Amino acid sequence: QVRLVESGGGLVQAGGSLRLSCETSGSIVSFDVMGWYRQTPGEQRELVASATNRGRSKYADSVKGRFSISRDGAKNTLYLTMNNLNPADTAVYYCNAEYGIGFDKRTWWGRGTQVTVSS
Repeated sequence: QVRLVESGGGLVQAGGSLRLSCETSGSIVSFDVMGWYRQTPGEQRELVASATNRGRSKYADSVKGRFSISRDGAKNTLYLTMNNLNPADTAVYYCNAEYGIGFDKRTWWGRGTQVTVSS
């Protein structure tokens, strides 16, 4: 059974940094795509950053140049380094992982970790 567990969230002052981690467990050795999403009350969940197992990554325009996504293949762990945080980054951050294509595609979500950026 695949599980994703986020950690590293918390309260940080504007301009500060945090690093989120997503530890995985289960039978999947390497996910095709892993990513970070975030959601605030009353808004849709949005993609923050994603990374494939072939080294491709993409970022939301709002975080380009500030956030960096990385994967540790040996540990099957996903990270998100967040720099120059501002109050607009406040949200629950969710880890996502995908495996397979087409009808066999599967996706998993973590339960999220709260990031709060004070003014």
